[in-house]
This record gives sequence, C-alpha cells and structure tokens, in this order.
Amino acid sequence: MSAFGVALLVTTAAGLATGIGATLVLFTRRPSLRLLAFGLAFAAGAMVYVSLAEILPKATVAFTGVHGARLGPAWATAAFLCGLLLIAVLDRLLPNPHHSLDKDEPQRAADSAVHLRKVGLLTAIAIGAHNLPEGLATFFATLQSPALGLPLALAIAVHNIPEGVAIAIPVFAATQSRRLAIGISLAAGLAEPLGALIGYAVLGQALSATSYGWVFGLIAGIMVFLSLDELLPAAKRHAAGHETVYGLIAGMALVAISLVLFAW
Repeated sequence: MSAFGVALLVTTAAGLATGIGATLVLFTRRPSLRLLAFGLAFAAGAMVYVSLAEILPKATVAFTGVHGARLGPAWATAAFLCGLLLIAVLDRLLPNPHHSLDKDEPQRAADSAVHLRKVGLLTAIAIGAHNLPEGLATFFATLQSPALGLPLALAIAVHNIPEGVAIAIPVFAATQSRRLAIGISLAAGLAEPLGALIGYAVLGQALSATSYGWVFGLIAGIMVFLSLDELLPAAKRHAAGHETVYGLIAGMALVAISLVLFAW
C-alpha cells in the first residue's frame, strides 16, 4: 500500500472511533466514568508529548533548512502559535458540546423529541467541524512518518470515543433508533478523512520544506490546544481520584517509548 493509502487508512480508523463511543453508550448499562477519565487524560498526554517532542521539532528542522539556524525556530514558533489561534477561533465559532455519559442529561435539557433531534444533529455538525483539523493532523503526520502518525492516531481515536457518546445520546433519545444514532456518530467521524483529503488537495502538490514546516507547526498548536481545552477538563470532570494524572503520565510514557522503539 502507498504512503498516501496508509495515511488515509490510519486517519479514517481514528475518525471512526466515534462509532465506538456510540456503541458503548447504547449497548452497555453504564460505561465506567473513571475509565473514561483515564482514557481522556491518556489521549491528552499522548497528544501533548508527540506535539512538543516530535511534531514541533520537525517543523523547526523544515524551516531551518529554508531560513537557517537562527530564523528556523522563529518560523516554527510562529506556525505553532498560528495553530493555537486557528483552533481557538474555530472553537469560539463552533463550540464543541461534550456531554457526560449521564443518560438523563438530554431529558433535563429538553422534553421534546424534535428538540433532541436538533441537539443531536447540531452536536454532530460541531464535532465534525472540529474533526477536520484533527484529520489533517493525523494524515500529514502519518504521511511523513508512520512512527509519528500512529501514536497520534491512537490518541485522537481515544479522544473521539466520548464525541460519539455526545452525538448518540440525544439522537437515540429522540428516535429510539440505535442504527441512526451510530450512523450519525460515524458520519461525524468521517470528517477526519475528509479533512485529510481537503488538506492533501490543497497542499499535496506543493509539499515543500516550507509547507511541511507550516503543516507541522499548525498541527502541534492544534493538538496542544485540543488537549488542554477539551481532553483534560473532560477527564477531570469524570475523575473520582487520580485517574487524570495517571492517564496523562501513561499517555506521555507510551508515546515516548513508542517513538524510541520505532527509531530503532
């Protein structure tokens, strides 16, 4: 399989993890909130570590090859900050409504099935919009190096599980259709390979050193923002003890070890 095919397959698999979240909430009595807290923190640790220890340095190397040792780090830093700003603006325009796993929550929010259907669809649209840059990040990271992209894809897949839950709860409450709830959750996850294809269509024919520098700098900023703004707060909400810090450390440690092993 070509490098393009591998990168697109990995990105699609990470995006479709939304279906896992929908399945968990619809076919189990009560998913463990402590396990969810650990998983979210694990994903945050993995994403922050791989962004700062691997992706951002690759942006620095790419820019240094073009602008020299003095200006290369400055350009990489600028790209990183632009990534933070980009996702912050997107988050402001399209707030990402992460719901808890409490199945009674949609009933407290509204009584009508029509309103619940609207909530579910708007949630899917908002999450889908947030998944576009995540898909771009996973795709280009894997395209450049599978050793770099696979840990990132795993972290994003864990992150996508509660997003599937957030979509499935109101849709199922409104329609009583597990198939529809899971289908809409999967559709939101498919925004990730869509983002990858759009990014490749725009940048794929012009992947110069400067392009790679900007892509990786933006990716690093986006991943760090998502981890700190979404994953860690959500993990802390569901934690009953030290699950958040244990998950954070475990995610960083696993990615660090995997990068060392792949380097061999």
